[in-house]
Amino acid sequence: MLALFAKVHRTFAIASLVFAWICANGAVWDAVQVFAWAQMFAGYSHTLPVRAALRETFDPSKPCAICTAVAKAKETERKQAPRPLERSAAKLVLACETQERIQIVPLPLAWPAVPDCTGAIRSEPVPVPPPRA
Repeated sequence: MLALFAKVHRTFAIASLVFAWICANGAVWDAVQVFAWAQMFAGYSHTLPVRAALRETFDPSKPCAICTAVAKAKETERKQAPRPLERSAAKLVLACETQERIQIVPLPLAWPAVPDCTGAIRSEPVPVPPPRA
């Protein structure tokens, strides 16, 4: 059950991300335009042959109400879009500004002495008791 929930959650997350990307790129208007063309083609194909219906659908002199609304929305979106940034000398000066140098201090090569915690080391041999018979 948990695996199914994880799969559904992942699928929903990916679908949401794709939908957000489509909306951010303005492709929603393209989808509405395709819907309008499909609706126009369906209407024309009832009375005309397929080739004539396609010609009438994509005739720019006869846009439908949805096509004009999409064109107006795209134009409004184009006008409201932020203008591209202009290059200026101030930005180049900031880009060429020198940064403070980083100094790397070398580590000491020798390890510090470790104090002897084991006790005194015997210098004479250990007395061995004589073997018993």
